[in-house]
Amino acid sequence: MQGEMNFVIDGGRPLSGTVETSRSKNGAVALLAASLLNKGRTTLHRVPKIEEVNRLIEVLRSIGVGVEWEGSSLVITPSEKIDVGLIDRAAATKTRSILMFIGPLIHLFNDFELPQSGGCTLGLRSIRQHLWVLEKFGVTIETLTDRYHIRHDGLKSATAILYEASDTATENALFAAAKIPGTSVIKYASANYQVQEVCGFLRALGVKIGGVGTSTLTVTGVKDINQDIAYSVAEDPTDSMFFITAAIATKSALTITKAPIEFLEVELFVLEKMGLQFSVTDAGVSENGITKLADIHIRPSELVAFPEKIHARPYPALNIDNLPFFAVIATQAQGTTLIHDWSYEKRAIYYTELDRLGAITNLHDPHRISIEGRRELKAAEVICPPALRPATIILVAMLGAKGRSMLRNVYSINRGYENIVRRLQELGASIEAHTG
Repeated sequence: MQGEMNFVIDGGRPLSGTVETSRSKNGAVALLAASLLNKGRTTLHRVPKIEEVNRLIEVLRSIGVGVEWEGSSLVITPSEKIDVGLIDRAAATKTRSILMFIGPLIHLFNDFELPQSGGCTLGLRSIRQHLWVLEKFGVTIETLTDRYHIRHDGLKSATAILYEASDTATENALFAAAKIPGTSVIKYASANYQVQEVCGFLRALGVKIGGVGTSTLTVTGVKDINQDIAYSVAEDPTDSMFFITAAIATKSALTITKAPIEFLEVELFVLEKMGLQFSVTDAGVSENGITKLADIHIRPSELVAFPEKIHARPYPALNIDNLPFFAVIATQAQGTTLIHDWSYEKRAIYYTELDRLGAITNLHDPHRISIEGRRELKAAEVICPPALRPATIILVAMLGAKGRSMLRNVYSINRGYENIVRRLQELGASIEAHTG
């Protein structure tokens, strides 16, 4: 970064027009890790140019992997001289996605270290899921003060059971199983969009995977993967949800195209019960042949609070990354909305930052918060929360708040959203980015 970037927003203005869903942050970073499994050249199309991707590119280059941009595509050229000891520690510690390098790297080294991961600040985030699932394949992970020590004496196929349906732990298990001859089974796996993305990529590399989209994955590994492959990153449901929420906060009519509809259906069900008027039209399938797409047409609506608590669960339920958006939506819904953010120790605390913009929140504990509506939001200056999703809800609230707001130090937003200022400007928002 060249200095601190801030957003200045003149809010309270209606938006209009059409916005295309961007490609997935979580899918892109998982595919970057997966490319380490391939001895051939991997070309990833439609990669979002975001800070999270930039950090992983820096990591890959530092250990000897060739990575070059060609427009919106990344060409990844493997090397026989990968050296994990040369890893860019500064880049690695800025992203939790570095954990997904464990699965691919165990096929290259039987003893190595990775820096402790960073990324979003969301309280305690244990890596035990990764430890427990990978130990079934013969891997030991030791957590030290500032790094992870990973080792094994030989990998073996296995049946691995996940304590929770963790996205990244499921992906690490897939990476481990992908190059172990024989059949492995991953039970109680995540079936989330980024996991399905990884499954599509591994299938294209010749790995047989059964049960894609379910909680049981059966993987028949391939000892050697060496082929030139091109694969496109699929659309991001959290990006679609951002613009759905922006339409609600600004009382606007918007069309969000190419939304990955199967990962938004529960969210739309909740919004329908809250009174949101919208329609959905089919838009085909993404290039991966897996992700079904739809265009969502949002109309200005009078909302009421959802009569039950709103909480996330593993797919096919409401997505954990979409849950924070309901905090903003609740400010525009008549009545009291209870949000239960059970999976992160402290994320709900960040929702109280909406009070600075005129919201009325009642934090019951680190997981549960009640939000009163309907509130007319007001402009304010806010320091951006250090976590991606809480940061974006402040931005969306500012779009709906009358007056001039400033959101300071927006690095956490740039980790996950590409060209967000330009895309909002094209919809009629008054927003500028200033670096200083």
